[in-house]
Amino acid sequence: EEDEMKKVCDDIIRVKPDVVITEKGVSDLAQHFLLKANISVIRRIRKTDNNRIARVTGAHICNRTEELVESMVGTKCGLFQIKKIGDEYFTFMTECEDPKACSVILRGASRDVLNEMERNLQDAFCVARNILLEPRMLPGGGATEMELSARLKEKAKAIAGTRQYAYRAVADALEVIPRSLAHNCGSDVVRVMTDLRARHAVSGGVNWGIDGTKGVVADVKSMGIMDTFAVKQQTLKT
Repeated sequence: EEDEMKKVCDDIIRVKPDVVITEKGVSDLAQHFLLKANISVIRRIRKTDNNRIARVTGAHICNRTEELVESMVGTKCGLFQIKKIGDEYFTFMTECEDPKACSVILRGASRDVLNEMERNLQDAFCVARNILLEPRMLPGGGATEMELSARLKEKAKAIAGTRQYAYRAVADALEVIPRSLAHNCGSDVVRVMTDLRARHAVSGGVNWGIDGTKGVVADVKSMGIMDTFAVKQQTLKT
């Protein structure tokens, strides 16, 4: 067994790596041989983490040590170090050349705080992804829904018979979004909605929405309150 383990370690040492990362366990004997060759070992990592490390360092994942060649060794990681944060040890691979993946470490006072931070971060990632896939933006603060509602009500006036009520029903449903925003920020809902309808009834009022901080009608585009086109499109579809 010792001879077989030494052969495996010799195959690894032959390609001259600085760090060996494996999804399996590493015996004390293997650690001894690799440590003598000044090679650090990280064991029992998840497959997904292993794939991400390969993308960051430019390394190739190998299943058999006899298949190893020097070209499989990742050379894009500038600095490998281990730090202790709290009671846990973390491995850092930094100063990488053209990295294709990264990790975010979250710290919080309790598990509930950490879970909330993780959910918020996931939401932020999704927003960034939507913008990258579909860069178009629309005015937020209920401005888009209010503009659609106003245009649908105009369209309903031009339709005779009972068909117009379908347009009016959709228009009233779209007003729920700005009405909810006005209600949540503690403003006078009736007064704000009346003001908002009046502004969208004239041309050029597409950017008028609700300032959630002050609870008043404002030009949301100039304030930078925008929504992604992809989210609005999916909302209307579903």
